[in-house]
Amino acid sequence: MDNDIVKRMIGHSTDWGHKLSEPLDAIGARILELIQHDATLSVAEIAERVGLSSSPCWRRIKKLEEDGIIQRRVTILDREKLGLTFEVYCTVKLSLPTKQNLETFEQAVMRWPEVMQCATVTGAADYELRIVTRDMHSFDDFLRDRILSLGLVSNIESKIVVRSVKSTTAAPLGLVSPYLPTRA
Repeated sequence: MDNDIVKRMIGHSTDWGHKLSEPLDAIGARILELIQHDATLSVAEIAERVGLSSSPCWRRIKKLEEDGIIQRRVTILDREKLGLTFEVYCTVKLSLPTKQNLETFEQAVMRWPEVMQCATVTGAADYELRIVTRDMHSFDDFLRDRILSLGLVSNIESKIVVRSVKSTTAAPLGLVSPYLPTRA
């Protein structure tokens, strides 16, 4: 298998084992736990909950941002209330998975707001996409006008989500910090 394809499958970085420069202490772990569940908390509120004054808490948050642990803060919208209730997982196989075709497909995916997630995967397919649209007709239009119009795809297998059982953006911090439970 081409080295470029392997790099795409497991990440572009040659530093695959990059981890925290130092282990998360109890306060750092608690700050991350609080922020990932509610990004609207003020520094003062976070500081109070972790037992610090505002300045040291702010410095810790800034360090976590500088280290790339905190990538960004976002607002999670209620898709149902917005009428974006049709969710599909698509397995996509390219006709010819060359470096150029992979890059072309990935650049296109980055432009399509309907694609909520895209991952290169192992096995018979090249990509797994999570797509959100208004309804079946919008999804069909998306397939025809976006994915198939690229002329790169040989096969698509779609799985329509009937009901979402769990959806979270929270990282399992209990797996990297002994100061937080793994929640059973």
